[in-house]
Amino acid sequence: MKYREMKTTEYDLLKDFLYEAIFIPEGMEPPDRSIILQPELSLYYEDFGSGKADRCIVAEENGQVIGAVWTRIMNDYGHVDDKTPSFAIALYKEYRGKGYGTELMRKMLELLKQLGYAKASLAVQKANYAVEMYRKLGFETIKENDEEYIMVCRIK
Repeated sequence: MKYREMKTTEYDLLKDFLYEAIFIPEGMEPPDRSIILQPELSLYYEDFGSGKADRCIVAEENGQVIGAVWTRIMNDYGHVDDKTPSFAIALYKEYRGKGYGTELMRKMLELLKQLGYAKASLAVQKANYAVEMYRKLGFETIKENDEEYIMVCRIK
């Protein structure tokens, strides 16, 4: 597995990965792909690359991008303040549960540290299996509602 920063010519892939990032509880039907056009979701990819915190690392196998983690400072579900990048991460289904997501997260936290960020945030549904991965990486719950946690990782 190769990890690298996403090329600007690949930014359109963020739409695919955003759709893949939507947590679908067991037994639920996946939403239509057009859901990513809604304003609260399109902010994850529109004009990506225009902000200082707009960074993306991809996992690549045999020349194919199979996963991505990206950050930006945006007023999303995981927003905590205007200095803290929010995370989004997704892997194609067949690559999940193999440690690639953890490695993507580690590499992004390291990049954010190099860029001088003190912390990063994310929002995750409570039923999502990724909650444990986030905790192991140092994310702590700072807020929650009935459905999700808002988590922050202090970058050392």
